Amino acid sequence: MKELERARWRCRRGLLELDIILQRFMDQHYAQLGEDELQQFEILLSQSDNDLWDMITGRKSLDDDRLQPVLKLLQDC
Repeated sequence: MKELERARWRCRRGLLELDIILQRFMDQHYAQLGEDELQQFEILLSQSDNDLWDMITGRKSLDDDRLQPVLKLLQDC
């Protein structure tokens, strides 16, 4: 349970739009993620707000294709 709380805290960002998307993702997908996907999500959360938002909106492409499955889930939120 601590990991879930920690992840929810990390999803609180400076952009309201990003907060909304990340909270939807947490509610809809986080509990079903496997270990690899959780690591991908952590890598995405380590990005700056603007970079992460640009990846979600498709304005910026990913440098690492391994992050694509979790990014796709974020984009669908």
